[in-house]
Order: sequence, then structure tokens, then C-alpha cells
Amino acid sequence: MIVAIDGPAASGKGTLARRLAGHFGFAHLDTGKLYRATALHALASGGDPGNAAVAEAGARKVRAADLGDPRLLEEDVAQAASVVAAIPAVRQALIAFQRDFAHHPPAGAGAVLDGRDIGTVICPDADAKFFVTASLDARARRRFKELRGCGGNAIYERVLQDMKNRDARDSERRTAPLVPADDAFVIDTTALDADAVFALALDHLGRVRAAKAPPRR
Repeated sequence: MIVAIDGPAASGKGTLARRLAGHFGFAHLDTGKLYRATALHALASGGDPGNAAVAEAGARKVRAADLGDPRLLEEDVAQAASVVAAIPAVRQALIAFQRDFAHHPPAGAGAVLDGRDIGTVICPDADAKFFVTASLDARARRRFKELRGCGGNAIYERVLQDMKNRDARDSERRTAPLVPADDAFVIDTTALDADAVFALALDHLGRVRAAKAPPRR
């Protein structure tokens, strides 16, 4: 079973993806880390992440082992990741990695992938699709709290502006823009905690699985 979860930054899609994967024993891939790893390779080379050739070279260096690098959590890497993700050659270079994970998960009987174009581009054939969103203010406050919790010296106004910029890049890019799949189940997490979101997702997945189950004889 393939579960696709898309949504903007700090919407709660990663938390939901991890909980669903753990609940069902599925493999989980945070596809955003692929773009962060690409950005990290580009920055480490001394090149400009916005340069298509530099970014594509970084994407082709990405390996599964890169996804656990703690440097992927750094804010400059996150910003550069949003830049490289808008480059068509980068997205093309990473498609095979994502699809192979989805259709041949390293563990379990299924895979949960979260990102921004999973249900629309990477796995349009996914068994279940979610689009997780929240208001800009709610997402900015979540990211601000996360950064402060990690010891960062974050300023809310800057976090808010950075998120606006990322939202614009993600939704306005020509290649694989951030939009809900036509058949995605939309969850607005603005006023919901993680448990409520998880319950909604489980209920929807239960209905999806029941609909796909072979009829009893």
C-alpha cells in the first residue's frame, strides 16, 4: 500500500506520516530530505544552489545514507532546499529514488511518503492521498517554536517572511507545484492537535482499505 501525504512547510504532514508508518508498520520517506541533501551537496561544493547545473549535480550525489545527516536541519539548508526544489532537472533526477522507495519499500508491506508533489507527480497511483495544510500564521508559529526549542535565535517576523517566500516558490513553480491532488483527502490542522489529525487520517484510511478489499463470498 502506498500512502501519499503532501502539504506546505510546518503543516504537520511529517508528524502524520511518521505516525501512520509506525501504526501500520510501513516504511517512511520524508522526501523533503532529498531536496535538503541536494542543497547540502550544492552548498558543500561552494556553488550556488540556484544554479541549475550545480543543483542537478548535487541531486545526483544523493544517497539514502545522506538522509540522516544532522546538517539537513539547519535553516540555511532548508532555504536552499526550497530553491533547488524549483529546478526541473533536480526534481527529475530524484523521481526514480522516490518511486523505487514507494513501490519497493525497504520494510513492511507499504510505504508512506510525504512531500509536496507525491500525490500529483511521484505516485499518482497511490492507494490513499492526503493534503495537510494550516494557516500561514499557525505554521509560522510552529516553526518559530521548533527553532527556539532547538536553541536557535529565531525571530518570528523573519520566520513568517521566510515561510511566505517558501510557499510562493512551492506553489508558483512551473514544475510540480504544490497543489492538492484531485482525489486527496484534505486536512486543515490549524485548530487540530496531532492526535485529532491522526484520528481523521486513520478513519479515512479505514474507508479506503474497506473499499479496496475483495468482496466476501
